Amino acid sequence: MFDQRALRDELQSLRVDLSRLRNAIGEEGLQGSKSRVDALADQIRAALGNIGEVLGQENGQLQKLLSDRPIASLASAFTLGVVVGIALRRH
Repeated sequence: MFDQRALRDELQSLRVDLSRLRNAIGEEGLQGSKSRVDALADQIRAALGNIGEVLGQENGQLQKLLSDRPIASLASAFTLGVVVGIALRRH
């Protein structure tokens, strides 16, 4: 259903890219870092676009699952609401 591994990999690659950028800025100063920042921004936009596509696909699957089993979905939502209500009342 939801591919957490793909999202985790994308976020890890973003962390690596940001670390490289931070190291490059520290080593080279401000000279030439603007082009690297622009390149990294493009990579981040691409990664966020990919994450958006994955979430869009998962949203479609979730809607299909809910529409295939409306009674079970309603019962689950009601039960969750009761549990949260009880938990909030105790505090």
